[in-house]
Amino acid sequence: MTTVHFIGAGPGAADLITVRGRDLIARCPVCLYAGSIVSPELLQYCPPGARIVDTAPMSLHEIEAEYLRAAAAGDDVARLHSGDLSVWSAVAEQIRRLKKHNIHYTMTPGVPAFAAAAATLGRELTIPAVAQSLVLTRVSGRASPMPNEETMAKFGATGSTLAIHLAIHALEQVVAELTPLYGADCPVAIVAKASWPDEQIIRGTLGDIEAKLIAEPIERTAIIFVGPSLSASDFRDSSLYDAAYQRRFRGRQ
Repeated sequence: MTTVHFIGAGPGAADLITVRGRDLIARCPVCLYAGSIVSPELLQYCPPGARIVDTAPMSLHEIEAEYLRAAAAGDDVARLHSGDLSVWSAVAEQIRRLKKHNIHYTMTPGVPAFAAAAATLGRELTIPAVAQSLVLTRVSGRASPMPNEETMAKFGATGSTLAIHLAIHALEQVVAELTPLYGADCPVAIVAKASWPDEQIIRGTLGDIEAKLIAEPIERTAIIFVGPSLSASDFRDSSLYDAAYQRRFRGRQ
């Protein structure tokens, strides 16, 4: 029985994929990958003679046809999507079609883009008494509009750290909506192509980040972080490692 293995391929670097994901690629005779955003270096894990298909120029119907072709041949498929499968991966509509054809599938999580970007910044995004929530969001686009209730203003009103995806083209809108909520001096960090050889970082504030982006243009594949956690340094330690904090693993009286 054919199985389509949806695999979170990670943010870009070929070694930022799970062991499970790598091993699944190695044993699948068919590999479909989104070539516009998935590093071709990951294809080194494919077995010799594998059928490798770049789905970037393909429609959903054409991708579905590849699944049917593999099923007819009894071949398992490694289907690579960038980052992690749980957000903005477009696997839901593919799964719906696989179910229609009674084709089995699995899902293997990957390193999400925001986590790789935070690592590039060298920052923890949750800081004691400063920020304990991270909101993953985006702006409306041609491919998928935002629901009416999911607005930047509503998320920003919480004061949480925001990780805004797929929005580098709308930085002016982001700044306009968030400045009244966070203030012009709120830190901002833009990370483009985290973990790739040509990764790029722009740091600034809501007051000056637009000018900095003009000086160092970024066109796509970037995350915009906004929130006070991005520059916090004078903060209290958490209680987790406090000598007086009793927890069951320490066995203290």
